[in-house]
Amino acid sequence: MPVAILSGVKCELTGTHFKVTGPKGTLERDLHPDITVKVGDTEVVVTRPSDRGEHRALHGLTRALVNNMVVGVTEGYAKVLKIVGVGYRVSMQGKALSLVVGFSHPVLIDPPAGIEFETPDAQTIKVSGIDKELVGQAAADIRAWRKPEPYKGKGIRYENEYVRRKVGKAAGVSA
Repeated sequence: MPVAILSGVKCELTGTHFKVTGPKGTLERDLHPDITVKVGDTEVVVTRPSDRGEHRALHGLTRALVNNMVVGVTEGYAKVLKIVGVGYRVSMQGKALSLVVGFSHPVLIDPPAGIEFETPDAQTIKVSGIDKELVGQAAADIRAWRKPEPYKGKGIRYENEYVRRKVGKAAGVSA
């Protein structure tokens, strides 16, 4: 399935180096040399040399990477994190995040290059950027500071993440 090139997006291929420029910025990536990528006027076509399992996997991966780059430079990507817990909150300090999540000190997190943080309220973090991989990694790094725990559900979770709850220890029951 070809990747459609939207208006205002420019794709270049030099050897195995693929570059996409759009209204939101520029993304570059080296693609696998076995996979053939052809850039047309309105679409990018990805083909594989054979039907071997390795080539089939690389074909799908390369097509997805190219599509993510095109979508990233036109629309961008965002992940929303929610903070759950009494006294847990987030605030901005310049461009950095300040997390208060149960440690004796606030945790300061600087955004990686190409990533922006927003805090619409004290329990919400929005991570946005044009590189899908980088947005996901930045969100995972923030979540890793305090993963949701199963007993009270406290911690940092993705917006629609379901945290399976466990029952606590029964008081006064002896075996």
